[in-house]
Amino acid sequence: MNNYETVFILTPVLSDAQMKEAVEKFKNLLKEQGAEIVNEEDWGLRKLAYPIDKKTTGFYTFLEFNAEPTVVEKLEINFRRDERVIRFLTVKQDKFAVEYAEKRRNKGGKKQETVAAVAPKKQDNAEVVEADVERNEKED
Repeated sequence: MNNYETVFILTPVLSDAQMKEAVEKFKNLLKEQGAEIVNEEDWGLRKLAYPIDKKTTGFYTFLEFNAEPTVVEKLEINFRRDERVIRFLTVKQDKFAVEYAEKRRNKGGKKQETVAAVAPKKQDNAEVVEADVERNEKED
């Protein structure tokens, strides 16, 4: 099995329920074909880089999955047949991309720790700046 990631953009005229139903359709298609979905991210409504069919926004969805190459062919055929899909891109991940994707997924839990670790440093820097200002005032 190969590792793949796909991003597809759904038309912005869909309601939330219709958008979720379309995403579930493609996830179920992958599962029926024997693919294992590793990660799913809903990137939400975003602005497109350029207008497509007179639309300037779209619902972005990102899927990472493990599957055989024939599954990707069937998935892309279904993307082309579904008029709710504006654009899609499926990429086979090499070993470096797989490692990066794992780090990126695991980084979500560490983000809060990093913010907490940085905050005291900023406070310390402020105290240092205040001490420097006071020292400069005394010297003058």
